[in-house]
Amino acid sequence: MLGDLLASLTDETTATETILRSGNLQLLTAAREQAAAEGLDLAAYVVRSLQRYTDAASDEEWITLMGLLNRSPDPGMTCLQRAFAYALRSS
Repeated sequence: MLGDLLASLTDETTATETILRSGNLQLLTAAREQAAAEGLDLAAYVVRSLQRYTDAASDEEWITLMGLLNRSPDPGMTCLQRAFAYALRSS
């Protein structure tokens, strides 16, 4: 699930395909822009975003995420989407 998703994020192509699976092209554009602003490739930005999320998300955010994961057919993608939203709000 999430561990597999993180392990697969080794290059730009895989990161792009992963984000495209979410069906959110705006997310891909925003992630690419933010990655460039931080001097990172997209895969590194994705991993960093998830790390920031796990380090800094509030208890309320974690409770919200747990509820979403219980209803999600793809928990890894759900977590990734929340992490991106959090990272983009925080930047």
